[in-house]
Amino acid sequence: MSERKAAPLYVVGGGLAGSEAAWQAANRGVSVRLYEMRPQRSTDAHMTDGLAELVCSNSFRSDDAETNAVGLLHEELRRTNSIIMKAGDAHKLPAGGALAVDRVGFSQTVQRMLEEHPRIEIVREEVSGLPPASWENCVIATGPLTSPGLATAITTITGTDSLSFFDAIAPIVYKDSIDFSKAWYQSRYDKAGPGGTGADYINCPLSKEHYETLIEHLLSGEKTEFKEWEKSTPYFEGCLPIEVMASRGAETLRFGPMKPVGLTNPHAEEKPYAVVQLRQDNALDTLYNIVGFQTKLKHGAQKEIFRMIPGLENANFARFGGLHRNTFIKSPDLLNETLQLKADTRLRFAGQITGVEGYVESTAIGLLAGTFAANDILDIPNTQPPETTALGALLAHVTGGADAKTFQPMNINFGLFPPIGVDKSLKKKERAVAKKKAITSRALDDLSTWTQSRKSAA
Repeated sequence: MSERKAAPLYVVGGGLAGSEAAWQAANRGVSVRLYEMRPQRSTDAHMTDGLAELVCSNSFRSDDAETNAVGLLHEELRRTNSIIMKAGDAHKLPAGGALAVDRVGFSQTVQRMLEEHPRIEIVREEVSGLPPASWENCVIATGPLTSPGLATAITTITGTDSLSFFDAIAPIVYKDSIDFSKAWYQSRYDKAGPGGTGADYINCPLSKEHYETLIEHLLSGEKTEFKEWEKSTPYFEGCLPIEVMASRGAETLRFGPMKPVGLTNPHAEEKPYAVVQLRQDNALDTLYNIVGFQTKLKHGAQKEIFRMIPGLENANFARFGGLHRNTFIKSPDLLNETLQLKADTRLRFAGQITGVEGYVESTAIGLLAGTFAANDILDIPNTQPPETTALGALLAHVTGGADAKTFQPMNINFGLFPPIGVDKSLKKKERAVAKKKAITSRALDDLSTWTQSRKSAA
């Protein structure tokens, strides 16, 4: 198949979705110009100018492809030649059943692979408005931190206000400042995952008194003040600040990120009332992030309150938690089945700006947008992945499956898949597991036909 140099694909945004879109299109024989505004223009969340920088957690979440929808999406991305999964697998860290990565090595690998690709040119410039008319094929993958100029242009052309929500970042501490006379290594139920041993998390136990004191201070601690226009912006339910979760009830955290189940404290016979877990954040094993402790507390309050946690009394922080604004469009109203903007079909959208939430979900929409755009340039008919697959379920959700009036960011989950029957004679728990296994098995079987069509086209 010949390369169509006269019709390049322009990709705006060098995050996970943009990097994936560029990679997929280039591998199908299309010339790509990938625009990233950093370091020319920085954001409130990024720390570097690296492509595919992970600005929040370093976890891609569960890697269980048999009974977990996220793990299934991991496997589908691997089978569709995802650059993000290649880099993630190359830099995996111990994290129980999850896939966590060294964020620095991960970003560096993605950037190197894109820089070395003969069909990809990386342009360090801001696209501050609507892409010019000469860009016949463009993927906008600017993510939750779209620059103000481009966001205004998108709002103007769509004729509707962009929706938005806040996303929070968890703090990171230095491992050598953790007191291991109180803390210990263990994964819940000793479950080992990719790159792990079954003892992948650092655990800090809390008594009932410790827990109640922590909740009290989380609620009373000094918080970041919102600007007037930010006050009506909702949070994303899948990434709530720790203090917002605490405000929903005294026991909320004990049944959420601080649940003590599946853990045994080797330093005490008494079972912990609650547990704070920390997950490895870099390959050197020197940095750990506090799981589930995304926060809008001011830095001084974070230092004071988080040092109340047993084992973290002398914690030194490599990064404090923070809060940033995410923006997304009403995709079910605005995008067609191949992610084109109905009001201007030369433009496609990908990643979190479409209303998917999560690293691998953003990657998935980037993969599809890059594939669809390349096919258009090469005059190849587009076919969508089956809705029985994780890729297809996500695509269907953002392009019409969701109600635009109530549209909110969504992670991949089994509720997005078409129903499937299982043996009703099974017990309730057994039936639930069997249903998940049936969905994942069907998904991978159905994906194979679509992946073969992609290979033959490429």
